[in-house]
Amino acid sequence: MHQNNPSFKSSISDDPYIKGYQYLQTVRQLALEPSMVEVTNNLRDHKHLCTWIGNHIDIINANLNDCLEACHGCFHAAVRQPMQIMATPLAQEFGIDGLCNILVEPAVILIDVGRTAPQDWLSIVVHEYAHAHLGSPGHDQQFFKIIGHLCLGLGLASPIWQSDLEAYLQNWPHCQSTKNHLDFWLGKIW
Repeated sequence: MHQNNPSFKSSISDDPYIKGYQYLQTVRQLALEPSMVEVTNNLRDHKHLCTWIGNHIDIINANLNDCLEACHGCFHAAVRQPMQIMATPLAQEFGIDGLCNILVEPAVILIDVGRTAPQDWLSIVVHEYAHAHLGSPGHDQQFFKIIGHLCLGLGLASPIWQSDLEAYLQNWPHCQSTKNHLDFWLGKIW
């Protein structure tokens, strides 16, 4: 009976919990594997997490899109790669702040903004942007060149050539990690 009532449908789609839940389902599909997106098993926390995301994700993603556009500004339009960016809580066991899925079109960058302070979000975006720009997951000489270009263009510290680029560039540009990333996603430190 409620299914035929347009006002009921619109009130459901405006519900922050449903919006947050649907958003998390979307980013799970865009991750390299769905388990990379962390969703708490505690029912009360899950509801709170989804509701908080439903209420705040648009402004967070707008901030990340500003970072993405700043990165795009470092390249001529003809060489910019199509990509999108989204914030999401990433599972602790993977030990990453962000990831780039180059296997989807356009490439998608997923950033766990709860893992660092907002002033470091650009640094994480720069790192993942370099992967998306190259269409490659490695931290080789090409990556060094692109990330150096981005850092120079955006006023971040540029990497210095090292003999072991793979290990050195895995965390470049550097940023301070938070103690508990879910505190952000549960609205405790927003």
